[in-house]
Amino acid sequence: MTVTLDSAAVAAYLAEHPRFFEEHAGLLGEVKLSSPLTGKAVSLQERQMEVMRAKYNALELRMADLLRTAADNTVILNRFHAWHLALLKSPGGAAMARDLVDGLKEHFGVPQATLRLWNVDAQYADAWFARGVAEDARLFASSLRAPYCGANKDFEAVRWLDEAEGVRSTVLLPLTKDGATFGLLVMGSPDTERFSPAMATDFLVQLGLSASAALAPLRA
Repeated sequence: MTVTLDSAAVAAYLAEHPRFFEEHAGLLGEVKLSSPLTGKAVSLQERQMEVMRAKYNALELRMADLLRTAADNTVILNRFHAWHLALLKSPGGAAMARDLVDGLKEHFGVPQATLRLWNVDAQYADAWFARGVAEDARLFASSLRAPYCGANKDFEAVRWLDEAEGVRSTVLLPLTKDGATFGLLVMGSPDTERFSPAMATDFLVQLGLSASAALAPLRA
């Protein structure tokens, strides 16, 4: 009587007897499999080598991706460091707002950047960064619970930029202190992909925290 084994039973048997092919080494050359690479029949050994090469190539691609990410992160950290140094060298006061914005353009290559503050100290009431802030813009800034990064949807804040007509993508960062929003930092680019929703916002959150700390002394 012939017993028919299904593939699951064969697989289970081989799993329970890992030395099977050591004891029957001749089968390694006799068992033929179809190669997905060439479409031809290959031995079990050759197929195993193909699988190992595929795994190795996948690991190489993964490693290359990790190295690129690490290199990108290093570039960002260096730019962040240079920007912080510029803030530390600023004389403070009204100059801090200008130094902060210019630093973003210089160290991060941001095409356009500006900011607006409200509830500022009386001595800064006529400063450029305290003018032209409508109530709607303040309410919008207060409603942001995370940085906005994406297409310019004709935001009022984007109109604060010198060349607002050409802005296609933007970053809007609320400036906060003790839970209260006192300003908005705006960056813009004519490139629709420069600031996209797919971008990670962790770095932008840190940038917003640094900007908030630097500008908080200008508040009333």
